[in-house]
Amino acid sequence: MTQPFASPAQPPLSESAAGEAFRRALRDMLWLLGILLVLGVGIGWAVSGSKGVWGALLGVALALVFSGTTVISVLRSVNTSPTHTAMLVMGAWLVKIVVVFIALAVLARLDFYDHAVLAAVLLAGVLGSAVLDLRAVQRARIPYVDADPVPGLDPSGRAGENGGSGPAVS
Repeated sequence: MTQPFASPAQPPLSESAAGEAFRRALRDMLWLLGILLVLGVGIGWAVSGSKGVWGALLGVALALVFSGTTVISVLRSVNTSPTHTAMLVMGAWLVKIVVVFIALAVLARLDFYDHAVLAAVLLAGVLGSAVLDLRAVQRARIPYVDADPVPGLDPSGRAGENGGSGPAVS
């Protein structure tokens, strides 16, 4: 009898698939921010000299804090319960929002950087990272259901002879 969920050519789907998806998201985000750093510094220098460079550097740093905390918090909790993962992600989200707002409030009073360059680089970094996160999760082979059979149910989902308590299928 063959198993529909595992074959010698394809490894079984598990938490490692989710971990791989978020490692890919983190890797892609770091590549994006590296490219954005080079482009932002170059364009920032062309637009407003050293103020533009500082704006690009600050924008990439804030984008890294804003986008990186979510991916890292999910990676750290990929093998835990969904409740623990949700608590960690929401806690990290709250902390990063507070940190980014405080940083922006402090930076708003300073004038050593170009505000428009910072805003453009930060926006590009956060939106680009969100798109890359979505792409990594969409391309991942993460199962929607548990491949382990429910006791008392045959593979079709119907209650077996022992009167399993699974959903009724007509």
